[in-house]
Amino acid sequence: MQQRELADLADLAAEMALHGKDRDDPAREVMGLLGDRWSTLILLVLGTGAFRHAELRRTLAQLSSEQAISQRVLTLKLRTLERDGFVARAVTADVPPKVSYALTPLGQDLHAQARHLIDWINARAPQIRDARERFDRADD
Repeated sequence: MQQRELADLADLAAEMALHGKDRDDPAREVMGLLGDRWSTLILLVLGTGAFRHAELRRTLAQLSSEQAISQRVLTLKLRTLERDGFVARAVTADVPPKVSYALTPLGQDLHAQARHLIDWINARAPQIRDARERFDRADD
């Protein structure tokens, strides 16, 4: 390994030591959250405004290629997003109570970052597709 590579690895190790490298450290968990099947889509939908649970579930089904998210999975994803401070759950005093979900300021910030990453990916989609095709052809 060259000197620069060793220095870069040392910097990476120091950063990980400072911010955590355990499974439950925010850097690992939030990146995992953004990579799961539903959380990013939930974040993007809530980026357009507050939603009640059933309305959010219907919207996700319309936008998703999977076309359905179970009530249980949606509830778990919302709880995780709420636990990390990205989503706020509001309950009215009505009978029956009405529950809605919205992004917190931290969630709005994460939404902007995710949107930026998605825009970057979309702008490079042709390059990514070309790379996949080259790889798949070489694999044959």
